[in-house]
Amino acid sequence: MNSVPLMSAPSTSRYTILDRPNFKFGALMGRWESLLVLLLIAVFAINGALLPHFLDLDNLADGTFNFSEKALIALPMALLIICREIDISVAGILALSSVAMGLANTAGWPPESLLFVGVGTGVVCGALNGVLVTHFALPSIVVTIGTVSVFRGLASVVLGDQAFTGYPQLMADWGQGYFFGSLPREFTVLLVFAALFGFMLHATSWGRRIYAIGNNPVAARFSGISVDRYRFMLFVLTGAMAGLAAFLLTGRIGSTRPNIAMGWELEVITMVILGGVSISGGVGTIGGVMLAVLTLGAVTFGLSLANIPGIYMTISVGVLLLVTIALPRLLRGRKVAK
Repeated sequence: MNSVPLMSAPSTSRYTILDRPNFKFGALMGRWESLLVLLLIAVFAINGALLPHFLDLDNLADGTFNFSEKALIALPMALLIICREIDISVAGILALSSVAMGLANTAGWPPESLLFVGVGTGVVCGALNGVLVTHFALPSIVVTIGTVSVFRGLASVVLGDQAFTGYPQLMADWGQGYFFGSLPREFTVLLVFAALFGFMLHATSWGRRIYAIGNNPVAARFSGISVDRYRFMLFVLTGAMAGLAAFLLTGRIGSTRPNIAMGWELEVITMVILGGVSISGGVGTIGGVMLAVLTLGAVTFGLSLANIPGIYMTISVGVLLLVTIALPRLLRGRKVAK
């Protein structure tokens, strides 16, 4: 009997626009990243035409400081959402990590140790989230809504109405410094981690298991994948990256205050969802997330050059998040109705 060749399953990291393979406009445009590229070009063209200093290379380099720390957290957040989980507590972890570094600095710890203090605090916070989600089978959104209040509350209790200042020059060098006089160190760190996360997700068996868990966690468990272990690791990784972001942000602004990184969780999640990561899990790419990061960064940088108040930036980010989540569902509803 002649064997019938089996067709290989489509890669989970390749998908059409709006994650709707049969949607005609999506088939025309190709991938979601294609739309993001066009959107990024449009943002640069409009801002460049309206704002005379927008396309200045030095200004663009300085503009990366506004999103690099958030983007570092968005990378592991993308993996979590692909796995059908979420971490709302990242801004609280960042605040508590910054406070821990402030305490260590006040106690006279060596400057080189502060990075490990920040990342270590993030790991502990992420591990707490991971244990509550995996061991006690609690919904991650409920757990992290609770823990963000705990982490932010602890930071506020320690600080009161005071602030930690007087951080060592080493932190300022990484938070404010440049390589070769023009390439921001923070942005360089972001590019290195984006390449690392992209390789792990798209070129390793570890990444394929992440997609498998997101597509069907029950089937993944029966196929021998330790689903809870992977989820726990991702929560720890997210906490660690929040701790790294705390080190860079604290070095950039030179102080730790109770409201540090307030509201960042919304912007981080917006970066991930706009980047094409499905809120239902199982779909998304690091490349898409980075394109969304650059697009949002260009939008907010343009608004700041135009002296638009920060509250309008917050409103625009919230509207963009709602549109990004709702549009694919609305288009799918139209297709079903036809």
